[in-house]
Amino acid sequence: MVQLGPGKRNYIKGWINVDANFISAKSDCIADFRRSLPFHDNSIDGIYSINVIEHIPDLDFHFKEVYRCLKPGGKFRIGGPNGDAHIAKFIAGDLEWFSTFPDVRNSVGGRFSNYLIMRGEHLHILTRSYVEELAGNAGFKEFAVCCPVVETTFGDFFKEAMATESHEADPKFPKAFLVESTKPL
Repeated sequence: MVQLGPGKRNYIKGWINVDANFISAKSDCIADFRRSLPFHDNSIDGIYSINVIEHIPDLDFHFKEVYRCLKPGGKFRIGGPNGDAHIAKFIAGDLEWFSTFPDVRNSVGGRFSNYLIMRGEHLHILTRSYVEELAGNAGFKEFAVCCPVVETTFGDFFKEAMATESHEADPKFPKAFLVESTKPL
């Protein structure tokens, strides 16, 4: 089992935790997610990653790498900020729904910009259709969208990883979502 991007707080014992940040992350392996993942073809049972892919420049390549590394029948659970919910709340003008991170902003546009750009850290707006397109282009066939992130179609398969996920305050408009799929046999 592999977790991509555990950061400092979400290290999972018994898993291979891979991060690009060699200074502050707690990980078992350092890897640049813009390049090939450090695993053999068809060698991984499961890959989990949340709040990482929005920072990776070439998502088509990254999803193909996830596919390459998974064994036939291997599962992935991957996602990040819910672009669909953020767009809906921006259109509705719901200032209070948005965070003031990383910058304190008092307008819906300013807070939406915080989400979209995150001081230049976010490179993609993750929507359900976009992530499904990326997964489909990589070879995955069927998808489940878990929104809020505490949902799953895999039972206890990602139990340890899901214990690191935060519960959403607004289950109708969750701020994050994940897509799950299985590599075809």
